[in-house]
Amino acid sequence: MCVQDFESTDEELLKTSNLSENSNNTQMDYSTTPNSNSSPLESINEERSVVLDEIQTLSVDFVPTLRSGEWSDIGGRDYMEDTHVCIPDLAKNLGSETVDEEAVSFYGVFDGHGGKAAAQYVRDHLPRVIVEDADFPVELEKVVTRSFIKTDTAFARSCPVGSSLSSGTTAITAMIFGRSLLVANAGDSRAVLCRRGMALEMSKDHRPCCRNELARVESLGGYVEYGYLNGQLGVTRALGDWHLEGMKHIDKKGGPLSAEPELKLVTLTKEDEFLIIGCDGIWDVFSNQNVVDFVRKRLQTHNDVKLCCKEVVEEAIKRDAMDNLTVVIVSFHLDPPPAIVPQRMRFRRSISADGLQNIRNNLEG
Repeated sequence: MCVQDFESTDEELLKTSNLSENSNNTQMDYSTTPNSNSSPLESINEERSVVLDEIQTLSVDFVPTLRSGEWSDIGGRDYMEDTHVCIPDLAKNLGSETVDEEAVSFYGVFDGHGGKAAAQYVRDHLPRVIVEDADFPVELEKVVTRSFIKTDTAFARSCPVGSSLSSGTTAITAMIFGRSLLVANAGDSRAVLCRRGMALEMSKDHRPCCRNELARVESLGGYVEYGYLNGQLGVTRALGDWHLEGMKHIDKKGGPLSAEPELKLVTLTKEDEFLIIGCDGIWDVFSNQNVVDFVRKRLQTHNDVKLCCKEVVEEAIKRDAMDNLTVVIVSFHLDPPPAIVPQRMRFRRSISADGLQNIRNNLEG
């Protein structure tokens, strides 16, 4: 399945929370702007909810309590090329001291192709490259982007072209610091956030059929043939694959196959229940909402995050998944997801100027 373009973060959040009508600010600014073309006589609103205070309360008073689990299976393949990582405190785990006392949690799924060397290399080196960046943890978005590219270049130097280590990997990571969730993705693995039972896509699949990726590829001298990048690869972003001719160049412009991740940042609220990170084998047999529903039901039954990961993989196998299977789930609460009580729809009642005049005429006789 090819995801064409990002929908705006706020548009998704507002649809699921029913807390506002519209917003264009990716930093979750839910302030509303009056219609400048409207006059008091043209419409009379019976009641207007104050949304901003409610949103601020949901986020400011919320402190995520993180629990994570993971599970992998070879699935329908002859070799296991997936790997993953879960690090509750990135700096502490790597023996680094930072001025920021707030822990930065790090989770990642790396789906290898052409061998497992690239996936394992990125798993082992990317977290340290991030921590050792001079701007960590102050400017995490810049740090993560630089670290993906730096790790990719380092892998190129570690495996001469033609060696047995010449392989590639997609990479998707999630970093949680305070109430902020930052997802970085290069490839076709995917992260999905569950917000009060609704699935919110946190990453975009980088495949040759996607319009934006096709435009980028062609601008850098690449092409798509039979659905494959340069006729060779099923993704347009990945780390490694330096052995594939014409895919990558070590310069500012780069090549059609990019290691630069796309980022998505959201502020977590108490309505955010968990994050699912999975390789493409998971998404071959689950839709976003389908896997969110599956995970919610399992957590409501036993509230065991790791067991839930195992059950997701087992269900994928039952659905005839043919790829390696890896899933990481991060829960933001100690309690299981609550039952969702249907809410009454809130309607904005209004009356036109003509309607108001008619009412006045009738009342005045």
